[in-house]
This record gives sequence, structure tokens and C-alpha cells, in this order.
Amino acid sequence: MILALIIFLITYALMLTLQKYRPWIALSSAAVFIALGLFGVYDYGPIAALGAVDYNVLLMIGGTMGTVTLFIESKMPARLAELLITKVPNVKWAVAVLALFAGIISAFVDNVATVLMVAPVGLAISKKLNISPVPVLISIAVSSNLQGAATLVGDTTSILLGGFADMNFLNFFWMKGKPGIFWGVELGAIVSLVVLLWLFRKEKQAVDAKVETVVEDYFPSWLMIGTVVLLICASFVPEPAGGALLTLYNLRSGLICLALCIIGVARHCARAHSGAMVKTVIEGLDRDTLLLLFGLFMVIEGITRAGVIDAVANLFYQVAGNNPFLLYTLIVFASVVLSAFIDNIPYVATMLPVVQSIAAMMNGGAGMAPYVFYFGLLTGATLGGNLTPIGASANIAAIGILRKNGYTVGLKDFLRIGVPFTLSAVLAGYIYIWLVWGM
Repeated sequence: MILALIIFLITYALMLTLQKYRPWIALSSAAVFIALGLFGVYDYGPIAALGAVDYNVLLMIGGTMGTVTLFIESKMPARLAELLITKVPNVKWAVAVLALFAGIISAFVDNVATVLMVAPVGLAISKKLNISPVPVLISIAVSSNLQGAATLVGDTTSILLGGFADMNFLNFFWMKGKPGIFWGVELGAIVSLVVLLWLFRKEKQAVDAKVETVVEDYFPSWLMIGTVVLLICASFVPEPAGGALLTLYNLRSGLICLALCIIGVARHCARAHSGAMVKTVIEGLDRDTLLLLFGLFMVIEGITRAGVIDAVANLFYQVAGNNPFLLYTLIVFASVVLSAFIDNIPYVATMLPVVQSIAAMMNGGAGMAPYVFYFGLLTGATLGGNLTPIGASANIAAIGILRKNGYTVGLKDFLRIGVPFTLSAVLAGYIYIWLVWGM
């Protein structure tokens, strides 16, 4: 176990310091675990490693990314944002509405993609009103991060949870006779919206905006809606007994996302008499994330077989004791702090089996349902990234856009919005999840 822990810690340290090479570090670490298995150190080999990969998760992420690319190219998000801005009375509400809109989009679209969609509108509005776009784009970014936990397809971490806990699209709204995590996220969104309105309380300049963006194709919008509808329908499909049908059943969500993406790309290519969109979609895929997850699935299975996951779960249990509330609190706020500095994707992927093991130890070994801990982990890890400029990819993307436009983002600029936004949203979600799932 000690050897596996050392390898994992080295892997994580390298991923933190050499972020450009994270996928290759994860894949190399997986290769080391497989090699150790082949030499008999662990009961782990290539077949077991490949079997540990959640292909449904990878297909969902890849397919959704492709559809999102088509959605952005259609210019529908920019037009919707402009339509919303024309309905607000002043800058304060314009910023709040833009952030809220980014959050709603982010519940169904990757966070970074959401920032790329909405940020140009924020820049244009700021230029027209002669105000700094820095707080506007920061608000858009942190709101995108918040809503990523609301639905199964909102963020990579949500997809990871769905795959690990066998949750379907509807489970995020209602599960086992209780309201799901979606409502906790929305409660956090309402509370954080009040915080944004307070932060921008002095910005009362009138807004004079026009709807200028022309939507070039409405089909990608229908694809986005179709993805959600079909994922909901797939949740009602009965599980087959076995064989090829069971394999397809386990891949159903990923195949839906991939199939709709292919339909959208094929249609676009046929209409344009060109294959350029294929290249655009492929370039739009976050290959680093897909490769990173592919490697991490194998690494985590390796450390699980070596006993590391159980040891970490034991450590959490010893710190919190047999007290579910204390353990839940530890998971939430430890996740918030850690995710402020490290990427939440490998963190959540690593912690999900830990949380599952912890739940099995509760009540003197009798165990308890792990959902309160799952939701606490997802809430803390998703929102913790909003505490710092480097804590989430959406924040980095927003700051990059600002720099390209000649604006410098200081740490103070970010913290002024990120800290109150995060604390208010986390506390709202923390209380909600415990009251619904912990008591």
C-alpha cells in the first residue's frame, strides 16, 4: 500500500506543477500500476485497468463538447444574452442577469464553454457603458462554476458523480423520494444573486442595449434540448439481464450525447458542402480532460486494489468519528479549500470511492446511504474553485479573455467577488443538503 500511495502522491504533485502535461502524467502513472500488476506486486493487469475506465462518462463528455461547439457557432447564446440585457433597468441588474444567464447555460453546457459564449456580450456591454469589464466577467465565471453541479451534464464532476453513483439525469432533480442536488444549487444561485446585487449596488447607470446578434442556425439549439430530453427518457429504460444489451444500457447516456453530436456535424457538413465543421468540432474537444480522465480511472482502480482508498477513508473516519454531520462538514469544507488551489476533476475522481468507503464505515460498520456525502463533495469541490483565480478552468478562461483585451486582473479584484459569492452559495447548499439528505 505504501508504494501505491507514494506513486499516487508523486502523480498528483506532478499534475499540480506541470499542468500542461497532466494527461500524460496520469497515463504514465496508470502504466506504472499496470506494470506493477504484471510483476505480481498487485492483482492488477491491463484488462482490469481498461475495465476500470468509465467509457459512458467519456462518451458523454466528448459528445456534449461537440454539440456545444455547434451551439456556440450558431450564435444562439449571444442572442439570448442580448435579449435579456434589453429587459434590465441598469448596470447592476445587467451584471446580475448576465451572471444568472451564464449559470443557467452552464447547467447544461461545460463551464469554460459557457464563459466563451457569454463573455463577449459582457465585454460589449461594458464597452458601451464605459465601465470595467473585469468584475463583469468574473461574475460570469463564478456563476458558471456554481451551476455546473446542478445537472448530470453541467460539468465533468457531475458526470463523474453520475457514472460512479449510477445516477441518471432525473436523479439530480428528484431521487429516492427526495429533492436532489439541483435544488440546493439553485438555492445557492438565489443567495449568490443577492450578493452580486449588493456588490454592484452603486452601478446604477441606465443600460442602452440592442439585440444585434443574428442566429445562423436553430438546429444546434434543438440538439441541446434533444440531448436533455433523451437523457431523461433513457432514465426510464429498464435494465436488461446481460449480454450486449446490458453493455449498451450502461453506455446509453454517452451514446445519446455522441449520436446527437454526429447528427449535428453531419447535417452541418451536408448543408455547407464542406467538412470544415468536423475539424472545428475535433479542435473544440478538450482532449486533455478526456485523456486525463482515461488515465485517472486506471490510477484510481490501482490505488483502490492496493488499499489506499480504504486507508484514506479510515483517516477521515478517525478524524470525524461516527458522527455523520461532522464528517459531512469536513468533506464539504475540506473540498472547498482544496479545490481553491487544485483542479476539481482529479480531486472528485479520487474522492468518490473514498466517500463511498467512509459511508460504509458509519453506524459502527453497518453503513449508511452515501448520498449526503456525495452531494457535499460535489458542492464543495465545484464551488471551491471560485475562491481563487486559478481554482477553476472557467476563471482562468475569463481572466485570459480579459488579458487579451488589455485588462489586468489583480488578486484583490477576484477575491472581492469570488469570496462572498462562494461562501454564500456554499453555506446555502451545505444547509440544504444536510436538511434534506443528512437528517
